[in-house]
Amino acid sequence: MKFTGLHFFVRDMGRTIAFYRRLGLRFPDGAENNPFASTETEDGVHLAFGTYALSRGYDRGFKEPSGASPNCLQFAVASREETDRIYHELTAAGHEGHLPPHDAFWGSRYAEVIDPDGNLVGFQSPTDPARRSPPPA
Repeated sequence: MKFTGLHFFVRDMGRTIAFYRRLGLRFPDGAENNPFASTETEDGVHLAFGTYALSRGYDRGFKEPSGASPNCLQFAVASREETDRIYHELTAAGHEGHLPPHDAFWGSRYAEVIDPDGNLVGFQSPTDPARRSPPPA
C-alpha cells in the first residue's frame, strides 16, 4: 500500500480553490467551476477536492460532516514573519482565524486558519531550538 494524498469534500469549490491558491497551490484555470479539482505539491503530495453534490452522486450514503474538523492540514513556511503574514492575509480576506500567530513551545512560530469547509489549516515556521519551552501541562 502507498499513501498518495488527501481528498476533501467541499461545499463551494470556488471559495476553496481561492483559499488554497492564496497559499500558493496551483490549480488549472477554471478549476473553481468544476465539481472536482486536484493538484500536486512540489513535494509530490496529491491534494484533491470534490463537491458534496458530486460525492452524493456516487455515494448514496454520503453524509455531510457537522461541526469543525478536528484535523489540520500543515504548511511549512520560510520564516516566523511569513507565519504572521499569511495569517493576517487570510483573515483580512474574510477567513476565520482559529489560532493567532504565537511562539509555540516546540520552537516554531505557529498559527491556524479555518478553510471554507471548516478544516483547520496550520502554518509553521522552521523550528528554532533556542525558542523551545516545556509543553503545556
